[in-house]
Amino acid sequence: MTAETSTKPTASSDGPNPCQREIAIEVPADVVTAESDAVLARYQKMARVPGFRRGKVPASIIRQRFADEIKSEIVEALVPRYFREETQKQNLQPVSQPRVTDLRLNRGEPLTFRASFEVLPEFKLAAYDDIPIEKFPTEVTEEEVERALNNLRQQRATYTPVEEQRPLADGDFAVVGFRGTPADGAPDAKPVEVDEVMVEIGGEDTIPEFTENLRGAKAGEERSFSVKYADDFADQRLAGKTMTYTVEVKGIKTRSVPELNDDFAKELNAGVNTLEELRHRLSENMKAEKAREAEHRGKDQIVEELAKRNDFPVPEAMLEQAIDVRLERGLRALAAQGMKTEDMKRMDFGRLRAGQREAALREVKASLILEQIAGEEKIEVGEEELDRELQGLASQAKQTVEEMRARLTRDGGLDRMRQRLRNEKALDFLYRRSA
Repeated sequence: MTAETSTKPTASSDGPNPCQREIAIEVPADVVTAESDAVLARYQKMARVPGFRRGKVPASIIRQRFADEIKSEIVEALVPRYFREETQKQNLQPVSQPRVTDLRLNRGEPLTFRASFEVLPEFKLAAYDDIPIEKFPTEVTEEEVERALNNLRQQRATYTPVEEQRPLADGDFAVVGFRGTPADGAPDAKPVEVDEVMVEIGGEDTIPEFTENLRGAKAGEERSFSVKYADDFADQRLAGKTMTYTVEVKGIKTRSVPELNDDFAKELNAGVNTLEELRHRLSENMKAEKAREAEHRGKDQIVEELAKRNDFPVPEAMLEQAIDVRLERGLRALAAQGMKTEDMKRMDFGRLRAGQREAALREVKASLILEQIAGEEKIEVGEEELDRELQGLASQAKQTVEEMRARLTRDGGLDRMRQRLRNEKALDFLYRRSA
């Protein structure tokens, strides 16, 4: 077998791709002949050809009748194997599937082909022992604890129907059903319909137009009005739109919140018996959450700084894969928020991919940089750490650890998991040193 590495990177739409490599490979004729004979023997054994008993079809007829199939099997058997051997010999690490061109396969001759693929970039690691990070406060104030306590009270509030026929006032909860239609009257636009929901009149989270138009209404009344949503409205299905609503007031309720005392603390079943113990538990939990958030933001700063300090090309295959992961994560979040599949299909995925490109590029660069830092600092992942991660995944998938390990080993996921954990440890190392 002989091979030749191209010195010219393959061009892309943005210019030459420094991560692209191309090699020409020749598989010796005797190897091709041996593989061809093996494939031919299998076909002779199994082929059914009219006029011949099974297993007795002449080789010449098999070659003629199944020429394309035999050629395909020879290529599938030899091309991946010799491509892998040649890249290992040349110490190349492909990160993309090879694109095979100029493939020539003739009986009695060597099999030749060219393979183009991307490799990991080579770069000199910039200094990383002086990365400053902003210090974020982790202390919890009494006011924050009181707000958390009040939220707990609101969550356990009870609602009592108002029997008298009186108008809605601020602080009341209107029990309503409504139908909303886009004001532009687009024929393909679907209305928004809700059978029953409670709306707090004058509430902080209530859309002002609902408060203004429902205040003063009585049970049994119907009100119609329009709402113009801001372009940055949280629900992207409504952002920038004007909706016309027809709202039926079905009833009125008032809210009662429990008193803040030891009995309230006990009823939470949080392992506390007094209000003071509850305050302490909330304070500790909030402090831990702030510490986690400070760590997350600090690590983000480290990753951003590492990406700035190390300038190198990123393989397009790795970048596209990172974009895929980010998009999939985003779509799962939208689905969890209630977005329907047909609405997702109408999204501009080209624009979405372009919007994810910069963040994905930073993620890929950070992964490659952290991998080098882990090597410099001799950071490794032990079997116990790997087992803990496997146990978590197995529990989520309702599988045994052995089943999860076998599945990940088959598709290369175990090596990817080990690498991810190693990179996380490298980032932990940098954060602890900078904090």
